[in-house]
Formats: sequence, C-alpha cells, structure tokens
Amino acid sequence: MTFLAADLNSAGPLISSLTTVGKFISLTASFATVGLLLAMAFFLLDDAGKLSKSAKALRNFAAITSLVWVLGQSLNILTTLANILDTSLTGALDPNSLRSFVSQIDLGKYMFIQLCLALIVCVLVTRIRTVAATNALLLLSLIAVIAPIFASHSASSGSHALAIGSLIVHVVGLTFWVGGLIAITVLSAADRAIALPRFSALALWSVIAVVLSGSANAWARLNFQSAWDSNYARLVILKVVITAVLVYLGYLNRKHLSGNWQITLKNLSRLLIVEVGIMLVAVLIGSRLSNMQPPLRAESNVLDPGLAIAGIATPPPPNLWRLISLYDPDALMIGVLITAVALYIKGVVILSRRGDKWPVGRTVAFALGISFIDYATSGGLGVYAKFSFEYHMIAHMALGMIAPIGIVLGAPITLALRTLPQGRNKEERGVRGTLIALLHSKPAGIFTNPVVILALFDGSLFALYMTPLFGNMMQSHLGHLVMSVHFLLAGILFFHVIIGIDPNPRKVPHIVRIVILFAAMSIHAFFAVALISTSTVIDQGYFASLQTPWNLDVLADQQAGGSIAWAMGEIPILLALIATFIQWMREDKRETKRIDRNEARLAAMGEPDELAQYNAYLTSLAAKDTERDK
Repeated sequence: MTFLAADLNSAGPLISSLTTVGKFISLTASFATVGLLLAMAFFLLDDAGKLSKSAKALRNFAAITSLVWVLGQSLNILTTLANILDTSLTGALDPNSLRSFVSQIDLGKYMFIQLCLALIVCVLVTRIRTVAATNALLLLSLIAVIAPIFASHSASSGSHALAIGSLIVHVVGLTFWVGGLIAITVLSAADRAIALPRFSALALWSVIAVVLSGSANAWARLNFQSAWDSNYARLVILKVVITAVLVYLGYLNRKHLSGNWQITLKNLSRLLIVEVGIMLVAVLIGSRLSNMQPPLRAESNVLDPGLAIAGIATPPPPNLWRLISLYDPDALMIGVLITAVALYIKGVVILSRRGDKWPVGRTVAFALGISFIDYATSGGLGVYAKFSFEYHMIAHMALGMIAPIGIVLGAPITLALRTLPQGRNKEERGVRGTLIALLHSKPAGIFTNPVVILALFDGSLFALYMTPLFGNMMQSHLGHLVMSVHFLLAGILFFHVIIGIDPNPRKVPHIVRIVILFAAMSIHAFFAVALISTSTVIDQGYFASLQTPWNLDVLADQQAGGSIAWAMGEIPILLALIATFIQWMREDKRETKRIDRNEARLAAMGEPDELAQYNAYLTSLAAKDTERDK
C-alpha cells in the first residue's frame, strides 16, 4: 500500500503503466466504435437508405464503446500530462496546468481534439437513423482516431512525411481490421453471415495497408545498425509475429467463406473470438510502443533548420535534374492515390469482363492527374515547395489547376456508377444507390452552385494568402496536408462543373460557364498582381526561418511566386474556355440532329413537323382574334 501511494504521488512506474492502460482503453474503444459504425453503414443490409433493425441494435453497443473511448482518452490526457510534468495524477488535475497542456502544447491540443470529437460521437450515435448520417459519423470518428498522430515528430532523420503518413495509414488500416472484427463478433449468427463477405474483402485490403505502412514506418524511424538490441525492437518483432498469426486466422476465415473448408458456425465464432483476443494483445503492444522512444538514425543529430522545421534536410539548389529525381514520399497521400488507382483499375476491369469498353483517353487522363498530384506532393516539386514560395506556388497550380483537369476528364464518377455493386436485395440501396443519393442531395446542389465554386476556387486564395492563415499552416505537416487537399478538391469541383463528363446535380448553361471562367481569370489575375506588389512577406517568417542558402531573399521569392500564379493560372482557364466552346458546339450539333430526326419521323408518319405545328397554332390564334373583332 505504501508503494502504491508513493507511485500515485509521483510520475513513477504506476503512472507510466496507467498511461499505457489509458491509451489501450482509448484505442480499443475507438476501434470498436469505428467498427460498429462500419458494420451499420456497409456490412449490414439497409432499408432504402435507412438503418435496418440489426443496424439500429448496434447503436447501443456504439454508445457504450464511444463512452468508454471518452473516459479512456480523459485518463490518457491526465497520465500523459503527469509524465510530462513528472508529477502525480493530482498534480495533473491542476486547472492551470491542464488548460496550458490542451491549449498551448501540440500533443495536448490534438489529444483534446480527439476527446472532443469522441464526445460528439458519443452524443450523436444514438440519434442517427440513416446510412448517410452513419457515414458522416464514421468519418468524424476516423478523424478523431488519427488526430494525435499529427503531433508526432517521429522522423528527425528527415523522413517526416513518410513517418507520419505511414503511421496514419497504419492506424486507419488497423482500425478497420480490428474494429470490423469486433463488430463481426458481436453480430448475431444471421447478420454475421451477411456481413462476413464484405468484412473479408475489407480485411484483406486492411492487412496489406497495415503490413506495408508498418514496414515503411519502421524504416523511417529506426536505426537498423543498433536498434535490434533494444526493448523497442523486441516489441516490434513480437507485434510482427502476432500480425502473422492474425493473417493466418484471416486466411482460415476466407477459406471458409469460399466454401472449400467445412466448419460449423460455432467453430467459426470461436475462431473470431480468438482472433479478437490476439488483436487486443497487439493493440496493447502498440499502446506500449507509442510511449517509448524508438532508436533514431545516426544522421538525426545533424543540425539543419530544414530538418527541424520542414521535416526534411535542406535540398541543394534546384535544377531540372533535381526537380525530376528528388523524392520525399508523403505516405498518406501516396496511400490515397494508390487506393484511387486500384479502384479505378478495378472498375475498368469489371467493364472489360462485362464486354463493355471504357475510353482509353479517360484512363490516360486520370493517370496523368494522379501523376501530377504525386509529383506536387512527394516529387521534386513537393520537396522544393517546402523551401521556396515560388515552388510552393507551382505546386499549388499543379494541384489546383492541372491535376484536377485530368481527374475530371477521367470521369471516375461515371465509372463508379457503372461498376459499383447494386443492393444485395430489393430493399437495400447499396453503395451505388448511396452515391446516386449523394449526387442528388442538397449539399451537392449547394457545392455545384456557380457562386459557391467561384468562392472556393478563387475566393479562398485571398482567405489563405492574405491573412496569417498561410504562415500558420506552413508550420505543420497537417497544415501542408490541409492546403494540398483544399487546392485539389476545389480544383476538381470547379472543373467538374465547367468541363466535367460526370453527372452534375446542377445543369449549368454553357454561357454561365463561360462567365464563370472569365470571372475566375479576372480574380486570379488580380490576386497575382496583389501578390507581386506586396512589400512584406506573408508567411509569418516560415521561409526565412529555414535559412535556405539558395533562397535568402524571401521577398523576391514571394514576388516570383506571384508571377508564377499569374502565368500558370491563366493557361488552364483558357484551355477550359476552349473546351467549353467545343462542348457547346457539340451539344448544339446533337440538338440539331435530334430535331432533324424528329421531323423526319413525323414526316414519315404523315404528321406536320414542330415548326409547322407552331405556325398552325399561331394561325389559329389569329383566326380567333379576327372572330372576336367581328
């Protein structure tokens, strides 16, 4: 009892153990919450877009797991603060210390964000009634799960984007895998039979993501010359062994689902329970690893402002070869791009097997769009964008104006509508039906409004670059990610409305599209001129703090970026303007052919055409007026 009291009054072994326990509880409960929402939205049948009775029954479990998540995360915050301050739990409860931790320290901020989001999920989960609302809550839960990862500084040797991105992919894959398995375990026998095929397919992708991202993260973080004699490495090896066991158990489940292995439902349930138990052990090991400092690479001791601020060693002066050859992988963006390409290829393969043709030009356009995204985020352009405003603006233009054109011309929504699975029964809306409902929803109509797309596409330029927001976002990996995603999505939305092939919830006349393009061109030119004319830096000192030898005049670099924005911004808009004119002429030509065909059909039937019918109608009106005058 004396030992316990001593540990509670200081940051001793007990507080350290409580930190691991709190993190384990928080992780397990968050995985279970995501898994239950996943089962409600995708694994189980829906009733014309509304939750089925089985899905509604899972809401009670989700309410419990989300509440445990809130309590576990609260304990996690307190024990983490106690370890940082080297004090007791009572000391961590000091209001001033706690307020400072969650409002001024990055780790505390992100942990508090997770706590707030988990609380929102806990409050709303019992109120959801539709699959759409469940999907929204699922997305919110995933954001909460990955939020604390952005506070990590796990690759001081220079692969920050790889380490953080791979860790996010690892956690998301593990969340789907563990959470989905927990949800499958609590389902009834009948619902489990319905859900298992979809979970099995998702689990396969999750396993691949977990293994690849875990390997990439270990490579980015560990010093392989000396790491394997440490406790950290031993726990990593144990986690790898457990993962291999889980993969084998998953193989047995898939073998059962394929019908090649006879197993009773009772034995399958036991297998699932064993798999969940082993997974929880793996999560406990992961919780322990997150509280340990991995052995760093030797080169992490090199003093480099770029390494400390941008997460990558300062590159040499840019030239054509370096712009082509340098590569700093952003694992999160690469994971998203690989997933998009895999789904696109799968859609094309499904059409091919069905005997339908998919235009090669659309596939090429989509591939070029994906390539530009990768180059602007991980390639040489993405590397130099972190050290020069000029190259940052080139990357911005590539993400916002070049890559979106390729993505839009690739018609991914049309491909999805032609290949996504239908509902598993007559009542189920299914994935395809959900996409159709989303396209016809009120938010889709709002976001495709010409005024809204213009505000997002060009108005956000002033909100970002003409306020302190730009300098603040440049300071963190999350800020870089948010900017890249915003540029890309705003560009895709803009060009989807202007030159898109995919179905559009709002029919925008061609003349309105042309007006939008001219307005965008004018606003973009005004922004570029304003940027060129600035006499002060707008990055809050970010580029100056990097002390890049080949970029010491940051104001001149900023003005050069304004020139780039003017030059690169006008060309894609002009190309879109030409494409709009071509589409307009083609549509008029198709309409003329339709009228001609209709006239020929009426003539063959001995009926007057539309013009003759209209003239006859005018003649009848004139005859009535004449009779009235008499």
